[in-house]
Amino acid sequence: MAVILNIDTSTDVCSTALTAEGGVLIHREDFSGRNHAALLSDFIKACLDRASELELKLDAVAVSMGPGSYTGLRIGLSEAKGLAFALNIPLIGIDTLKLLAVSVMFSGQELPDDALFAPMIDARRMEVFTAVYNMALEELMAPQPLILDADSYKEFTSRGPVLFFGNGSDKARELLAGPNSIFVPDIKPLAVDMLALSELAWSKREFIDLAYSTPWYRKEFQTTKPKNKL
Repeated sequence: MAVILNIDTSTDVCSTALTAEGGVLIHREDFSGRNHAALLSDFIKACLDRASELELKLDAVAVSMGPGSYTGLRIGLSEAKGLAFALNIPLIGIDTLKLLAVSVMFSGQELPDDALFAPMIDARRMEVFTAVYNMALEELMAPQPLILDADSYKEFTSRGPVLFFGNGSDKARELLAGPNSIFVPDIKPLAVDMLALSELAWSKREFIDLAYSTPWYRKEFQTTKPKNKL
C-alpha cells in the first residue's frame, strides 16, 4: 500500500496524518481554533520526519477539498500542492462530507444496518453544506448547500434512520427532530480518518490536477463590502 500524507484544514481543526499499509504512523491535531497558517507547516514536517526515520518514501499527498472554511481550504490545498510538486508525487482530493461520513462509520459506535449518513458543515444562518450517503458511500443526495427546514430530509427519514453529524448539525437538532433522526455528537473531519478514502483513491489512480485544482466550495465565496465612512 502507498505511503500517504493526509491533510485536513476544512473546519476550525488543523490536522495531518502519515499513513501506510492501512495504519496511521503519526498524526497531529489542533482543536483550539483557526490556526492553520501557523501550525500546518510544523504538522507536515513532523510527518515527513517520521517517514524519514522509517526510511519511507512518500507516494502521494491527500488533502480535504471541501466544502468548508474558505480560508482553511486554501491554506491546506496550497501546502499540499507545494509538497506534491516539490516531491513530484500525485495529489489526491478528498470530499470533506464523505470524510465526515467515514469518521462516523469507523467511530466504534453501534449503527443501524440500514442507516443513512447526512453530514452537515455549518454555513450561514440556517444553511449547511450537506449530502446523504448509504453505508457503501453511494450518494443518495448530491453534495450541496441547503437552507434547512422541517422537510429537508423527509424523503429519507420517512423510510428509516438517518444519522446527522458535523458542526452544522447542532442547529438542525430541534428542526429535524423525529423518531428516525439520530444526532451523532463531536464528529469532526480529521486527517487520521482520511486513510480509507485516500488509499482507495490511490488504488484507483484518482488524482487531481496539481496546477489547476481549486477547493470544492459548493457555492460562490461571498465577501462583505465595508460600509462607507462619512
